[in-house]
Amino acid sequence: MTAYANFDHEDFPIVTVRFTGAAADEANFQAYLDELHHAYERATPFAYLFDATDATLPGFKYQKMQADWLKENEAMMKEYCRGTAYVIANPLVRTVLKGIFALQQQPVPYHITGSVEEAKAWCHDKVQ
Repeated sequence: MTAYANFDHEDFPIVTVRFTGAAADEANFQAYLDELHHAYERATPFAYLFDATDATLPGFKYQKMQADWLKENEAMMKEYCRGTAYVIANPLVRTVLKGIFALQQQPVPYHITGSVEEAKAWCHDKVQ
């Protein structure tokens, strides 16, 4: 199975998620959603940085799965996730993100930028 995204916890309390460019399928997208839980297992505040520079557009089925995950985990997110930064240069990927948020509102503060450096600075500000 080719990973849909890779997770980097080295700079915790910032967790970086880099999308690999692999197309979403049942296995890799579920593995991605499952991996999202690991940062919360520390039970301490953190921020997510999603680097979608190489992301492919997930089909509606996977957008819905992401929206459902947000809804199901809203309380956990509000307790521990101080914010989510998205690095998205591709306007189509930005549109998909807006579609996911139309299905289920993002429960924590978020910032969309085209710059990894700006996203990191935003995350650092949120976890200070």
